[in-house]
Amino acid sequence: MNALVAEASEKEKVIITEKKMVTGAQGLLLSLLEEGVDTIFGYPGGAIMPIYDALYDFADQLKHHLVRHEQGGAHAAQGYARITGKPGVCFATSGPGATNLITGIADAQIDSTPLVCITGQVASHLLGTDAFQETDVLGVTMPVTKWNYQVTRADEIPEAIAKAFYIATSGRPGPVLIDITKDAQNAKFEFEYKKCKRISSYYPVPKLNEKAIAAAAELINNAKKPYVLWGQGVLLSNAQEDLKAFIEKAGIPAAWTILGLAGLPTDHPLNVGMLGMHGNYGPNLLTNECDVLIAVGMRFDDRVTGDLKCYARQAKIIHIEIDPAEINKNVRADVAVNADAKVALQALLPLINENKHEAWLQKFRDCAKIEYEKVIAPEILPTEGKLKMAEVMHLVSELSEGKAVIVTDVGQHQMVAMRYYNFKDTRRSNITSGGLGTMGFCLPAAMGAKVGAPDRQVIAVIGDGGFQMTLQELGCIFQYQIGVKVLILNNNFLGMVRQWQQLFHQKRYSFTEMVNPDFVGIAKAYGITANKVTQRETLESSIQAMLDHEGPYVLEVVVEKEDNVFPMVPAGDSVSNIRLS
Repeated sequence: MNALVAEASEKEKVIITEKKMVTGAQGLLLSLLEEGVDTIFGYPGGAIMPIYDALYDFADQLKHHLVRHEQGGAHAAQGYARITGKPGVCFATSGPGATNLITGIADAQIDSTPLVCITGQVASHLLGTDAFQETDVLGVTMPVTKWNYQVTRADEIPEAIAKAFYIATSGRPGPVLIDITKDAQNAKFEFEYKKCKRISSYYPVPKLNEKAIAAAAELINNAKKPYVLWGQGVLLSNAQEDLKAFIEKAGIPAAWTILGLAGLPTDHPLNVGMLGMHGNYGPNLLTNECDVLIAVGMRFDDRVTGDLKCYARQAKIIHIEIDPAEINKNVRADVAVNADAKVALQALLPLINENKHEAWLQKFRDCAKIEYEKVIAPEILPTEGKLKMAEVMHLVSELSEGKAVIVTDVGQHQMVAMRYYNFKDTRRSNITSGGLGTMGFCLPAAMGAKVGAPDRQVIAVIGDGGFQMTLQELGCIFQYQIGVKVLILNNNFLGMVRQWQQLFHQKRYSFTEMVNPDFVGIAKAYGITANKVTQRETLESSIQAMLDHEGPYVLEVVVEKEDNVFPMVPAGDSVSNIRLS
């Protein structure tokens, strides 16, 4: 900082302290501080320049990470939010800067991630004139945000920010966007901040229905084959211990969606595994044998249910869900409990009987034995041939003792990571793009997660396709020395699409094979230590070297090109028709 700037900055600080008169840009940053924000991911540009100018004087209070693309900024904010439970904050300028955020915002919307996105906008007198870098960001983001708002006066900023944080974090979390015109950023006003505690006609916390809780308890106590399915709602409400207490008291087998993963240790005796298209054999097959299905904080998406006409038709359904729009949307509930997962589980616990369902649980064990012999053992313990994704993830799990945070992209490697990493830490240890299925999510999300939890081991598990969608964020990782470990499982294919082409399109590999660059060379060009593995003999030592390394590290593992992920429920088929090969 030169002397003139320092002098100007000191002058501004005096003004803020004595008169409380600030610019809109300063008011925005003061508002973020009032909400406890200390981390921002963003990229500057013309229409947001006053905010960035003000940020120069807040560098000791607000740590800004200069991402290399706004999409990376949104995903980094998601990773930060997912691991900390606090809203992630990202900045972008108008026009292309704002539209580059959209994929991350849409991803956050469907995966219930609290984001507060701030975009600069052209001056208010230019709105609607097709000015340089003007776009209707409110219209563009309306379907993918919980709330958006355009600020055209500086004195609106504190109230808009207070509402933004309240809406993003209350009820079912989600993204909000505040668009601030450039003249509002520059204008001065008298700053005053009041946190938002309620909004008229917005009721994010439903009142617990005691009759519904009693009805649910009666169904559970009379069930012979009860079955719990849990989703991310358990983690969002910090109900991991409540879920454990609930299933242990009632002796109920429980399975997870990919966003619910790590809500319970993988090796817990009542954790029967993963639901859905590439989930475990028993959890899918036995969905159509249970007599009472208790869904906790999940939304019955199509990847979990398969053909709805054949899904758990024999069972009574109890659906615990905070978002009333999700209840009876895909699966009709016999007992609907519109509530936060933690509140509902704590209300149910004293009403359910201690029980064991040993014969029913044995059915899951029998299925697990079949799956282990036919699928798992050959995948994690091969002795010849090319390296397999499953054996890599199995080793990563063993060497990290199941305590790492695993961030995944989308595709075969994602399913393999879910299936073969043995999670022991239930503190938000799994971060992935579940609903939108966004390739390119992993690297920036892992970066944000490591920023949010610098003391935890964060491993980004990525395919060669997804890595190339956002690899520019290696620049941000290098600049701030963010110690994320990047594991590229390289099969030189868009693997999941190729698998479908093999199984359902007569092996017509239409534009899925990739001729890839030198990933190790790219990482080293960014100043990041990197290594490549092609042989089984050096796999374990290479993974250990990655885990032991201080700072960021890229490890490329070349795996079998035409490996498939099984079990598999073909798209649109019944979960009963799950295939083991």
